Amino acid sequence: MHDTIPNTAFPDGRKVPVLGQGTWRMGENRAKAADEIRSLQAGLDLGMTLVDTAEMYGNGGAERIVGEAVRDRRDEAFIVSKVLPSNASRSGTLAACERSLRNLGTDRIDLYLLHWRGGHPLAETVAAFEELKRAGKILAWGVSNFDVDDMKELQSVPDGGNAAANQVLYNLARRGIEYDLLPWCRDRGVPVMAYSPLDEGRLLHDTDLVHIAKAHQATPAQIALAFLKTRSGVISIPKTGSTERARENRDAIDIHLTSENLAELDRVFPPPRRKTRLEVI
Repeated sequence: MHDTIPNTAFPDGRKVPVLGQGTWRMGENRAKAADEIRSLQAGLDLGMTLVDTAEMYGNGGAERIVGEAVRDRRDEAFIVSKVLPSNASRSGTLAACERSLRNLGTDRIDLYLLHWRGGHPLAETVAAFEELKRAGKILAWGVSNFDVDDMKELQSVPDGGNAAANQVLYNLARRGIEYDLLPWCRDRGVPVMAYSPLDEGRLLHDTDLVHIAKAHQATPAQIALAFLKTRSGVISIPKTGSTERARENRDAIDIHLTSENLAELDRVFPPPRRKTRLEVI
């Protein structure tokens, strides 16, 4: 019997599971498409209903994979997509959203993010997000790869305080956001979405993490995800094209790390003691 996946809430009150699914590098190989679709559907079956994608991933291919996976079950899924900064002018954002909606085969995106900061003024992007929200084409908007100074600047533009999430690189090996960005977002009720929670697979081969995982009769991936489950306001979005790995990720919810376990992880993967530059991939 599985534990229920805990939820976290967005500022508008909508709740999502703290363990979702990523799609980076999906939709790039037609031969893998069927497995990728099945993996996402298996994740939905297991309660990992938040699915993260972006127009950049596979040049729209990942969005089309998501669209196939949620066909006939759209209302079960919470879809996140992203606009490229090069497209993030007011008119460019509106056009990019329309393309993403077509790729996804849906009439709405649950959460639409600016992928990272670019040359277009934040005020233009936010104005477009707000227009899309009024039209019902997106239900909320947020940002990705924003550090504290970026978030403060965002809040200074009209309607910038409506940002519903910040998606950043965060995992056991990259804990810099714990110093200031994570507390800043948490204090304002803005969930943090952790991309690459397994550090692009590198954590799976970390000798210390392998040792810790064996003591729990678990895999390194499950311990890495169980760690993030202990972080309030954090949503993990591991990517896999395998139904077996999707089940493995889901089983991480059943692992309950003790204070002694967390202290051991802190010893192996020390938390930050000073401000560091936001890491990105």
